[in-house]
Amino acid sequence: MLRLLTLTLTISILFVLSACSGHDKQADVTVLRLGHTLDTQHSVHKAMEYLGERLAHYSNGTMKVVIYPSSQLGTEREMVELLQIGSLAMTKVSASPLEGFAPEMKVFSIPYIFRDNEHFWRVLNSELGSKLLSGVEDFRLKGLGYYDAGSRSFYTNDKPINHPDDLKGLKIRVLNSPTAVATVRALGGAATPVSWGELYTALQQGVVDGAENNPPSYYLSRHYEIARYYSLDEHTSVPDVMLASLPVWNSLTAQQQEWLTRAMADSVTYQRALWQTSTEESLAKVKAEGVTVITPDKSAFVEAVKPFHKSFENSPIGDLITQIKAM
Repeated sequence: MLRLLTLTLTISILFVLSACSGHDKQADVTVLRLGHTLDTQHSVHKAMEYLGERLAHYSNGTMKVVIYPSSQLGTEREMVELLQIGSLAMTKVSASPLEGFAPEMKVFSIPYIFRDNEHFWRVLNSELGSKLLSGVEDFRLKGLGYYDAGSRSFYTNDKPINHPDDLKGLKIRVLNSPTAVATVRALGGAATPVSWGELYTALQQGVVDGAENNPPSYYLSRHYEIARYYSLDEHTSVPDVMLASLPVWNSLTAQQQEWLTRAMADSVTYQRALWQTSTEESLAKVKAEGVTVITPDKSAFVEAVKPFHKSFENSPIGDLITQIKAM
């Protein structure tokens, strides 16, 4: 019965989205449907709205983006699968789970390889950043650009994290990424993949003792209501990636692809400015709610992951790490 219900729901979604990149003949408009898992107050959602505005501007109203936020169309993985079959035009995912499609993407989940935010964006905007983005095309996906997702830090229910030793014995929720799992293990925690939509309940019920994410996600998810300690160790900087369905992308004219590319570039610039403001506001709000925010000495964390870095020597990922550190 459960399998039948799932199949029925999937068919219904596909029917609703059948015109995801289709043509509204009455209005002579090409409609691109975009699904994501974030709250509508998130800077990425606002940037997606701006993407739609800029695309309408460049196309003189002949292209339109329709957004389905808050997991209305499923999990990140389910929406990526919809992209692959051409039943959804665009979605946003974290770079970490994409390593299952493009192994080089795992480099973003390796801790402490970026010196600062300027270095991070220099890499993303480089030829190397473009090459990483194009690595998903073999899987019927098209990388459109990177959104800022800040740095990921630990938040926990019952005790602060001032040193890697404080993570020992704690079950820490991570992204569904082997490298994210290995990172938390390298720092001493017990990595536990849990879907984003189930994390609040997992924290509440003690399935996990904590998690790791950036300040806006920590605040907007209301995880601070349970996990009252936030340690700004900033171990990884994992960008969000805007993906398009390659079948949908290939169905667009060269002019339409150019308009979408320009609109995406505008959206990235807009989101970066929003992100900085959102980060500052989120930290201020969780402090006002009584959260203990810690700024630990990062040196012990950096030292703890050196063997992890060394494990990539003489491998393609090791070469990537070397290139990134040299930029």
